Amino acid sequence: MSAWNAAWRERALPELAAREWDLIVVGGGISGAGILREAARRGWKCLLIEQRDFAWGTSSRSSKMVHGGLRYIAKGQWRLTRDSVHERQRLLGEAPGLVDPLSFVMAHYRGGFPGPRVFGGLLALYDAMAGKRNHLYYPLQELRYLAPGLKEERLLGGTRFFDAVTDDARLVLRVLDEARGDGGEALNGLKVLELRRENGRVTGLLAEDADSGARFTFRSRMVAQATGAWANRLRQAGGHEQIRPLRGSHLLLPGWRLPLAHAFSFMHEQGGRPVFVFPWEGATVIGTTDLDHSDDLDQDARISAAEVDYLLAACAQQFPTVGIARADVLSTWAGVRPVVSDGIAGKKPSDEKREHALWREPGCVTLAGGKLTTFRLLALEVLHACAPELGRAVDDYGTEVFRPQPTVPLPQLAPAQQRRLAGRYGRALPRLAELLEELGGERVGASDTLWAELGLAAEQELVLHLDDLLLRRTRLGLLLAQGAAAELPRIRALCQARLGWSDARWEEEVRRYLALWRSCYSLPIDG
Repeated sequence: MSAWNAAWRERALPELAAREWDLIVVGGGISGAGILREAARRGWKCLLIEQRDFAWGTSSRSSKMVHGGLRYIAKGQWRLTRDSVHERQRLLGEAPGLVDPLSFVMAHYRGGFPGPRVFGGLLALYDAMAGKRNHLYYPLQELRYLAPGLKEERLLGGTRFFDAVTDDARLVLRVLDEARGDGGEALNGLKVLELRRENGRVTGLLAEDADSGARFTFRSRMVAQATGAWANRLRQAGGHEQIRPLRGSHLLLPGWRLPLAHAFSFMHEQGGRPVFVFPWEGATVIGTTDLDHSDDLDQDARISAAEVDYLLAACAQQFPTVGIARADVLSTWAGVRPVVSDGIAGKKPSDEKREHALWREPGCVTLAGGKLTTFRLLALEVLHACAPELGRAVDDYGTEVFRPQPTVPLPQLAPAQQRRLAGRYGRALPRLAELLEELGGERVGASDTLWAELGLAAEQELVLHLDDLLLRRTRLGLLLAQGAAAELPRIRALCQARLGWSDARWEEEVRRYLALWRSCYSLPIDG
């Protein structure tokens, strides 16, 4: 398996720009990665271009849920829910250790919504779509054992059901790796400046290297845009539907401060919107908000002081005796949902549907909206739209997104750790095993991340900047205090040479990363 790093990128970029492509995908989130993966498996000559870093946008800052969208049933979005449930089950089967089951508890209160019967009815439909019963009601006495610390005033009992959870950025990297295994190529740090058109047809694009400023023209028979909240920038204007950027923000707490065995979903007393508190990567997450995002989309989204208050109030509502406060927050993140809006004035963000749309012009298809869980189905829809112009057919035989990998023994690790690494790294597992022999199985700080994972990412996961390494290849910038600042000297000793950075480059990257973390991943300064 050849290295996929900055040195490779520098050599490959001019050669890749000189090729004629069947399909160029613009956007390196989960939707773009899925399109590349499905095109590559069918033998298309395909390339993905990302302006910042893979999963830099929404796909590293989601709520980490691979779910069927239970609340969409109540909104009448039956097809979206059905497709999501089926894809959730597929991912659980194909990528254990990367996509894992997560139990949810919905507590029911006298006079509250939804009551046990209504919620049980919704779950019966949900389970029918999955093909098995997946929920159970617990009366008050049993619920106390299942969920200690819940608010007990007017508490009747609770319903437990299952969805799934993932590391969204690692999901993107794994899908890209599967695509590359089938001949696809992917580049980050390339901003598309314009689509090139000849006689009214898109024939390629002009892109600029974010660091050097060098410009490259790429030719392609088709272009597929999967740029999320940026979808309106390059396409030709037309139609009344537009992207409505909506911000969802989260707080992350140390796991010991609010230890949970389940996710807890409930309605916020301020406005009645569903929120949740759940375990993730050994920590505890409180989320999420749903607000119009009017900030510059080219800057990392950040949580507001008002959103911090809203999420802390949610936690206090459901766990009143715990006393979670600002001082307990390890980190924050905010993502921008690319919701397709019908443009009706005054519609609340939470009332917008989560359906996707395809916008077409000759030589180009733009995917707008969509859900992480259904990325494979969205990719197939894009390929169906591209296929006639390429003279190809697209059949879906249900082939795996994640192909089974040879078993690689990791005797120094517990079975749960081996499962986790196999799910996250796939084809790269043999090299990771070599690094484990060299570096041992030590974890970084209080996280579940191993030092060997940092070494692997620095060697062959196309890291261009330090935030790529600490916020997306690993999540140490979220999971450790002050963005993992205390670990930076040891990270330097392990990764600097592997990244090929000079001392001056390392020091500049640290300054840049810590400034970014303070600005966008900590509590707001005005809070």
